[in-house]
Amino acid sequence: MRSAIVYGERQIQFDVVPNQVLGTKIRIHVHPNATVEVEAPIDASQKLIREAVAKRARWIVTRLAEIDEGRKHVLPREYISGETHFYLGRRYQLKVIETPHTPSQVQLKAGLLRVSVPHADAATIRRRLNSWYKERADSYFRKRLDELAGTIPWIDKTPPIKLVTMRKQWGSCTPSGSINLNPWLIRAPRECIDYVIRHELCHLKEHNHSKAYYRLLDKLDPAWRPVKSRLDGMAELLLTQ
Repeated sequence: MRSAIVYGERQIQFDVVPNQVLGTKIRIHVHPNATVEVEAPIDASQKLIREAVAKRARWIVTRLAEIDEGRKHVLPREYISGETHFYLGRRYQLKVIETPHTPSQVQLKAGLLRVSVPHADAATIRRRLNSWYKERADSYFRKRLDELAGTIPWIDKTPPIKLVTMRKQWGSCTPSGSINLNPWLIRAPRECIDYVIRHELCHLKEHNHSKAYYRLLDKLDPAWRPVKSRLDGMAELLLTQ
């Protein structure tokens, strides 16, 4: 449910997400894509929710301003030779090669991300490169999920995994116990990918963001907070298409 409050001269719009395990707590999240989400108990009144948002309004506006400032330095992709693209946290210079008579392919070679396509138009290059990212993501995520799950005592077998492009999240855990990961996470540093996978694996034991959940995450991944901050700070760069 979408709602809004006015803070000074600015309107803060937010989505209310009911969460039956929160007790009386209301949690507020400002996502890297500049959306504001409010997790609230299912019986919380609109008045109570709006008051909670108003109390955090200064923090929300500050965070939104930081995101807006970061976006000024993120240019839309043109898919031409010379621009840079991320893979596992590293920047690679794009090299577009037009090959009319051979199949398209993508290669990491000599520090370059080489894309060979029959027709070198931006739409074709984007499709081929995104397909390559998803292939790499599927392979890498499955390998790391299997390796990390094998070190966790409450997991008997590696859970199923699915690539799902998400607007707000890097990952999610379904009620049936499968894990969804955003394919564009493959552009992030390896430690950020491991953090997201551990985050979702913890949800297999604690199905919410309760204190018990964070105690579990702290035990499994003591250094997760600065890694999460790094990932949040890179979100605009990594998600820009």
